[in-house]
Formats: sequence, C-alpha cells, structure tokens
Amino acid sequence: MGTQRQSFVTSPMSNSEAKYWDLKITPKDHLLAFNWSELWRYRDLYVLFVQRTFRTAYKQTILGPLWFAITPVLSVIVYVAIFGGIAKIPTDGVPPVLFYLLGISVWGYFASCLNSTSNSFVSNADIFGKVYFPRIIMPLVAVTTNLLTFSIQLAIFAVFYVYYVATGTDLQIHWQLALFPVLVLILALMAVGFGMIFSSMTTKYRDLQVMLGKVVSLWVYVTPVIYPLSMVTNEKLHLAMSLNPVTPVMEAIKYSLLGQGQFSWLWLGYSVLMTIILLTIGLMMFNKVQKSFMDTV
Repeated sequence: MGTQRQSFVTSPMSNSEAKYWDLKITPKDHLLAFNWSELWRYRDLYVLFVQRTFRTAYKQTILGPLWFAITPVLSVIVYVAIFGGIAKIPTDGVPPVLFYLLGISVWGYFASCLNSTSNSFVSNADIFGKVYFPRIIMPLVAVTTNLLTFSIQLAIFAVFYVYYVATGTDLQIHWQLALFPVLVLILALMAVGFGMIFSSMTTKYRDLQVMLGKVVSLWVYVTPVIYPLSMVTNEKLHLAMSLNPVTPVMEAIKYSLLGQGQFSWLWLGYSVLMTIILLTIGLMMFNKVQKSFMDTV
C-alpha cells in the first residue's frame, strides 16, 4: 500500500495583508531623536497616567490630598522653631513663615520631580515590558503630577502672603514675577535632565537610587532654601553655592515674590545652559538604555 504524502504550500502574503499594519516600531536613529508627533498621539495615555498617579498617591489615606497642604505647613513650623528660633538664622526681613514656605515649596517641587523621574525605568518595568508607548511620557507624567502638588502649596503660600500684607507687612513684588512660569519650567526641565541620567544608570546599578536620595537630602543645604544667600559672606563659598544651578532660580523666585534675594540675568543664563546640557545628556542616555533596559531591569 503506497504512502500518501501531503504537501503544505505557504502562500505569499497578499498586498492587503502586507499593508495592514499602520504602526512600525523601530529603534531611534540617533540618541537625540525625539518624536513629538508620536508623543501627541499618546496624549490620552499621558492624561490617564497623570490621573492614576495623582489618585493613587493618597487613595487609601484618611486626609487624602490634604497631605499636600499639611506637609509643607508642618515643615514650616519645624523650620521656624529650629532655624529661626534656636539657630537665629536671618531671613532678610521677610516673615519666616513666608520665607520658609516659599523655599520648601519650590525645593520640594524640584526634589519630587528629580526623585520621580530617576525611578522611571525601574518602577514602570512591568508596563514597559507589556505594551509599547513613548517611554519619555513617564518623566513628563512625574513633572505634571508634582506640578499639581506645587500649585496647592503655592495657594497656601498666597493665603499667608495676603494675611501678612493685610496686617501691614511691607512685602515688595518685582516685575520679575512675570518670569515665574519660566523659572518653574527651568527647575522642572533641570530635574528631568538629572532624573533621566540617574534613571538610565539605575537600570543596571540599583544602589545609585539610594545614593541619589542621600544627595538630594544634602543638596538642600547647599541651596538657599532655609537661609538667604546674602548671609554667605565668604566670596569663594558664595561663588561655589552660586554654581549650584538651582541657586540662581531659587534666588530669582524669592526676589520676585518677597523682594529679597539676588536676581542676575548672568546666573540665570548659567542655569539655563546647565539645564540644556543635562537634558541633552539625559535624553541621549534615556534613548540608549530604553532599547535594552528590559534585559537588565
């Protein structure tokens, strides 16, 4: 009895089937590649991530979003008692509550953006491994979410500001206040640049995340947050602190709202230059690591 053989012939893909896919995912051509149109297409996902992050932060808490207001107020109480009452650190004639509240809010926004962005790859590894979307969305989500928190804290600052003005405190607002959104943007982009650099490195070296936490906790003391830069009389130390890219922005914000501080176009230009350099390096490292980070996370 003869053996019957069946042959299977694979038909070539028809033109209609070949043209079915409308999205082709390819590696970035170069390390500085950034597809703005792709980011715009995923804007709905970006909004959903912002809502998810904001809601889950205090979802199972008693006070909920009130913690956004309670945290800086408690910090101000401690700062006024310790640095103002015990250490007798001057605030250049500004009411200590306003001085510390503004400094804490501005620094808190920068530090929160930096910490959130630096953990982008590791904390979202599960999502990145299942579905494709522009990875740069996650740092932008961190900046936007923290901006909401920062806005709440600024509203609290405004309440105290109105109170002190109503009680006769002499507070001067300068025209540089019009630059406030630009100054906040510089801080945000600077934090994103730093964060993407650390996020790219922490995929392989996890202990860098711990090191970053220590660096941020010490960084605040070399930034004029709890003291005015004017009290640093040593020229070399004053120059070293001014080289901190956050310092010129912090001083400009204080000058615009409180009338005390140092505003310098030269030093602000330095901060902008450092922000551009950090963003460039961060984007290059981010694009390089995202091609293969799932193999190391």
